[in-house]
Amino acid sequence: MSFSAQDEHFMRRAIALAWQGRFTTTPNPNVGCVLVKDDKVIGEGFHIQAGTPHAEIHALNAAAENAEGATAYVTLEPCSHTGRTGPCAGALIAAKVAKVVCAMQDPNPQVSGRGMAMLEAAGIDVEYGLLGAQAEALNMSFLKRMRTQRPFVTCKLAASIDGKTALANGQSKWITCSDARADVHSLRAQHCAIVSGADTVISDNAQLNVRLSEQQLADYPLAQVRQPVRVIIDSRYRLTPDLALMQTPGKIIIVRSRTAPALDKVQQWPNNVTELYVAGDNDGHVDLDALLTQLAADDINSLWLEGGATLAGAFAKQQLIDRYVVYLAPKLMGQGAKGLVNIGPFADMNDIEQMQFSDMRPIGEDVRLTLDKRAVE
Repeated sequence: MSFSAQDEHFMRRAIALAWQGRFTTTPNPNVGCVLVKDDKVIGEGFHIQAGTPHAEIHALNAAAENAEGATAYVTLEPCSHTGRTGPCAGALIAAKVAKVVCAMQDPNPQVSGRGMAMLEAAGIDVEYGLLGAQAEALNMSFLKRMRTQRPFVTCKLAASIDGKTALANGQSKWITCSDARADVHSLRAQHCAIVSGADTVISDNAQLNVRLSEQQLADYPLAQVRQPVRVIIDSRYRLTPDLALMQTPGKIIIVRSRTAPALDKVQQWPNNVTELYVAGDNDGHVDLDALLTQLAADDINSLWLEGGATLAGAFAKQQLIDRYVVYLAPKLMGQGAKGLVNIGPFADMNDIEQMQFSDMRPIGEDVRLTLDKRAVE
């Protein structure tokens, strides 16, 4: 399909709007909508939170009675089903818009072309594919869950420039600068769940929650910060209720293998803590792929993996990581310091998973590198 520069301008605005929902829309996708009539924006909006009005409804409400004959630019195909809210395709039809331009089709089986078909059946002109790659980037996690029934896994790593995460004596605070640590909280906040291991939680007495600065809160669309679900792998029953993690609000899932030896003593957990048992190997280790399947079934789109070298290595060995976010500090920690990821050894270079750099930027005194899985050719 052929699109004009003006079409692209309005779709870019819709994409920018959709990005504003990145902290809070889970498990729904990020969606933005711009209504245009006589070359002027008459209404716009973005989806903020599941169970609340979708982007199209916000835009229609802003346009009021002026929506008839307008063109709607939407970053994702309007829904055609009734869930916690009504179908957006039906709302656009009722408002008598003349045309809908979608960046991409929604792979959700409940939609998957039905929204566009519903609009076309009502006589509305429908076009799609405008800035589709940018729209995909908005919702990589949602799209992966819809297409593969697995969440999108991002592994966060932080190290000195010689790839070390702690001194030989275990001291690690702080390798990275305060700006980098604040950036971690912003990225944590954009994920459905944070995954870690019992070793990290115990050794650091880590809370693994989201704590945003006043400046970061200025971009947050809700009054209260949504805390990602914290998923802690603990097959050896090492976690206890007195840890700092357990004293902070937000849902916590303790994951254990069904093959791990049972503990005689039953812990009394706070009400926000549940235990999840998944398949495991003969040594009692959690089957990570089975865990990802279960989390996706529970509407988890994205996982922020923030653990030690062993857990990161276990995910990496099975090639379960979609993206690495690596913070490098301008320091040399020297011999004997602890390494970044426990994986290998490899006997052949062809056995090593190939990644590609997708972003590199300074964060305060440090550098943040983003690496994604290389597309299969």
